[in-house]
Amino acid sequence: MKVVYVTGCFGFIGSYVTRACLDKGWQVMGIDKMTYAYFPDAYNEFIEHPNFSFQRIDINDLDFLYECDYIINTAAETHVGNSLVKSEDFIHSNINGVHNILELIRNYRAESKHTPVLLHFSTDEVYGDITEGEHIETDILKPSNPYSATKAAADQLITAWGRTYNIPYVILRPTNNYGIGQYVEKLIPKAIKYLNLGKPIPLHDKGTPIRNWLHAADTANAVTTIVESGVKNEIYNICGGFEQKNLDTVNKILILYYGEDEALKETFPYFDEDRNKFLDFSYSRQGQDVRYALNDDKLRSLGWSPEKVFDDELPAIVEYYRKNFIW
Repeated sequence: MKVVYVTGCFGFIGSYVTRACLDKGWQVMGIDKMTYAYFPDAYNEFIEHPNFSFQRIDINDLDFLYECDYIINTAAETHVGNSLVKSEDFIHSNINGVHNILELIRNYRAESKHTPVLLHFSTDEVYGDITEGEHIETDILKPSNPYSATKAAADQLITAWGRTYNIPYVILRPTNNYGIGQYVEKLIPKAIKYLNLGKPIPLHDKGTPIRNWLHAADTANAVTTIVESGVKNEIYNICGGFEQKNLDTVNKILILYYGEDEALKETFPYFDEDRNKFLDFSYSRQGQDVRYALNDDKLRSLGWSPEKVFDDELPAIVEYYRKNFIW
């Protein structure tokens, strides 16, 4: 039986990771400070599980580690828009919080022959954008905004502590995740919320940025694959290989939201009068990346491959957020 910490256990990706670990029969110590973005359904699901224990605490305030095999760090501030307004929160969680975890592991190592592995969630955004081709794990980091800069800084801390103090680590760099449980600041649930409110969906840069979409369950399966493989001191991209413009993503949401309306399907989004009814193109984001794309052959060599298909999963997601209003 593996014994693992999952920080950010009630967050979007963290909840999928926690579920995957519990499904494996592992013992999970959940860490979460339960900010505005935590998923209440995940709390209700896990809190009664016999293999789950929980500490409500900021990762910066952790001062003790129980004996464990892995610390899976999903805790982070992740919304680019928020980082443009108040970068201090991102430095606190994404840099200082990671530093505290590294120091806890270093001190733990000094007192024990067994050292837990830090499996850290980074992001594809640390590479910056790429108009053609794909990023590989050894590419230079060129973050474009405060959020991705803090994630890149954390990656550098981890590799440095790995070399200097022999702290074992795995860094996972996923593309855009989607699924039920994501907070409504992110594109898919946000689009559905605006439709529920009868408001046009705000789209940055006319919806032209291209994003690669990966279901959070596939991301969680990547984590268990890595843990079971026993690899250490490696970096893995994870993307799943499905990309499209943000405008195309929202178009699919509109079709699903309004049902089998053939007239809408035939006209939207080709005529401005229809497009302007549902979309607001007046937004522009500073530091916007035009396209993210990763090569994840290295991870696939461990036996992982994505199982979820975006167009198959989207209908249930649209229906969930249509029925569940989230502030």
